[in-house]
Amino acid sequence: MTGNTLTLFSEFLGTMFLILLGNGVVAAVSLTKSKAEGAGWVAITMGWGAGVTLAVYIAGFMGPAHLNPAVTLGFAIIGDLEWAMVIPFILAQVAGGIVGAVLVWLTYLAHYKETTDQDAILGTFATSAGIRDNVSNILSEVIGTFVLVFALLAFGQNVFTEGLNPLVVGVLILSIGLSLGGSTGYAINPARDLGPRIAHQLLPIANKGDSKWEYSWIPIVAPMIGAVVAAMLYLVIV
Repeated sequence: MTGNTLTLFSEFLGTMFLILLGNGVVAAVSLTKSKAEGAGWVAITMGWGAGVTLAVYIAGFMGPAHLNPAVTLGFAIIGDLEWAMVIPFILAQVAGGIVGAVLVWLTYLAHYKETTDQDAILGTFATSAGIRDNVSNILSEVIGTFVLVFALLAFGQNVFTEGLNPLVVGVLILSIGLSLGGSTGYAINPARDLGPRIAHQLLPIANKGDSKWEYSWIPIVAPMIGAVVAAMLYLVIV
């Protein structure tokens, strides 16, 4: 593969693994008769942290492993990514999110057939607010993504033992999930929500309900705002 092709493939593949492992733990905890049914929020946040770590390791040798349009935007703002690559990165990430969600569905196919809770089914694909309030939900996603992007930019100013960086990123995701994720399910990543929500809309999932597109703009727009604020603050400091 050429350089740009390999980089875009890495964003697709890394995001696919991110969603497969991240939404996979949500499915394990939420779906009927799963061995992990009812394991709870701590299991979900730990699964997401581990999933992000592994996804970054998988994609990191081929490209920057953003795996998140908000991260891509933040790094473009500080000059670490060509603006011409922003849209191709985002398209690759969303495509990876769709495929990863399809793989989760296939993994738990029998459990989807046993599950009748439509909100639980949607939750294994996309995020939703515990209390639906646009201002509160937007603020939650902006703050969570601000922490994510600013921390990732700050990590670039530190020297880590070779190969340690993805593990630190996983700890960051775990911390955000535990501390800030309870309100909206911490999408903090437009591709993480949009790709799987598209899959939920299109797949013949047993007992599925509405894909709740009326909420979907929040986990798309708010993380991008958080990323812009984080990048601008970083530029002022550095």
